Amino acid sequence: MNDEQFMEIAFLEAKKAKKVNEIPVGAIIVLNGQIIERGHNQSISTDDPTSHAEINVIRNAAKKIGNYRLTGATMYVTLEPCAMCYGAIIHARIKRLIFGAYDLKTGVCGSSIKLHEQKCFNHSPEVKGGVLKEDCSLLLKDFFKERRS
Repeated sequence: MNDEQFMEIAFLEAKKAKKVNEIPVGAIIVLNGQIIERGHNQSISTDDPTSHAEINVIRNAAKKIGNYRLTGATMYVTLEPCAMCYGAIIHARIKRLIFGAYDLKTGVCGSSIKLHEQKCFNHSPEVKGGVLKEDCSLLLKDFFKERRS
């Protein structure tokens, strides 16, 4: 599978989030060409501000493989990560980060700041943004439009 095909699976996770009134962000983690975890935002339903899609899949993938390091893994997430999630990605030693929509307010991989270009971290994943960005952006825009109605 290629990046677009894996992002389509993350997008399905984002749609699951929307169905349960969570902010529609989905993520998957791929290791050795296989999806080892998938998930979506759950901050609203769990009353947990850290329950972003990225954090959820990192936690579950690490438990699944029995290692807090996800060396060699790729994360696909439908929205550019925030600072908290990017920090978790660094600590998990994720090799590649592929995201969909850019987040002009809190995205830290090119939108509000470029943390992925900072030299102060002991690990920096390869970052690629804008994969299926139109679909990912539209899902978020529709969600917030519906909530304001």
